Amino acid sequence: MSGQVIILSGARGAGKTTTCLQLAEGARQHGLDCSGVICPPRFDASRRVGIDLLDVRGGERRPLAEADSRPAALRTPAYRFHQETMEWGAEIIQVATPCTLLIIDELGPLELVEGRGWTAALDVLTTGRFDLAVAVVRPGLIHRLREQLPGRPVELLMLPAGSGGDPVAAILAQLGAAVK
Repeated sequence: MSGQVIILSGARGAGKTTTCLQLAEGARQHGLDCSGVICPPRFDASRRVGIDLLDVRGGERRPLAEADSRPAALRTPAYRFHQETMEWGAEIIQVATPCTLLIIDELGPLELVEGRGWTAALDVLTTGRFDLAVAVVRPGLIHRLREQLPGRPVELLMLPAGSGGDPVAAILAQLGAAVK
């Protein structure tokens, strides 16, 4: 296992989570062992009301966070997180490897600034028991993730891709031997 890490980043709304969902589907279509977590937003009409947590390998989906200002033990300025779903996500991440493709959507301020949330993902990324990992990180936190992965091969993929290329195809191509 090579343990290559791709940091997938871009502005809010650039398509990071959509890319992860398409990547997981493409990996499955090629028979690759894909695991990890993806956090698709939940909408009511056109308003974002929360975030779900999707277990990439198992396919189960649970509510992760609500877009409100109610108090909670774990929250960011915009979201109140469900502690039980955060714990479930941590469990998924801890048993995600070994695998061919690991997806972690996303490592944010909770993990990289506060040292809370899915900090187990940092350990999983450090051990490198995967061929390729894709970790979603906001642009302002890229340097913090890089600091957490000393000696690990890390590539940055910013969305939207300026070349107009297909980021999913580009990532799957890195797993070329497994995809054939």
